[in-house]
Amino acid sequence: MSAGTGAAGERELVRAAQAGDLPAFEQLYRSAVGLVYPICLRMAGSAALAEELTQDVFVRAWRKLPTFRSESAFATWLTRLAVNVVLTERRDRGRREARLAFSDDLDSLAPPAPAGHPGTALDLEKAIAGLPEQARRVFILHDVEGWGHGEIARLTGLAVGTCKSHLHRARALLREVLGS
Repeated sequence: MSAGTGAAGERELVRAAQAGDLPAFEQLYRSAVGLVYPICLRMAGSAALAEELTQDVFVRAWRKLPTFRSESAFATWLTRLAVNVVLTERRDRGRREARLAFSDDLDSLAPPAPAGHPGTALDLEKAIAGLPEQARRVFILHDVEGWGHGEIARLTGLAVGTCKSHLHRARALLREVLGS
């Protein structure tokens, strides 16, 4: 959320938007889109899909805004909603597609061949996007967004130990790919 909005101003905008004030919701959108899009991009691994998911997040936010009780910051509520939208989109693709994508992701993470240019480095965002789906989700939620393993487990439906395992795997694969 933008610094200029302030907590009191944000609460007023939320209340107005909850009452159906579309311009108030537009202000909330403008101040929060910079928070939501990067989450969607990192978790989805595709700019086009991230744009679509970001739109989805705000459509759902508009519909679910009456359920927001201001027990947490609007940005916190919206972040959780964004993560849920991305996870739901992934689940909807079906297990078969996820298994195929998982095996394709493993192939793409093979260590790079020795480069002719020693200064060449992989882009971190590309390396994260190349992680297997579950490992990427847990890595982003834990290391990028700062969520705890318990929160991630509840959100994804995985066991805490499985979350820790995915995080360990993601870090190991990133070290391998980035050569550190």
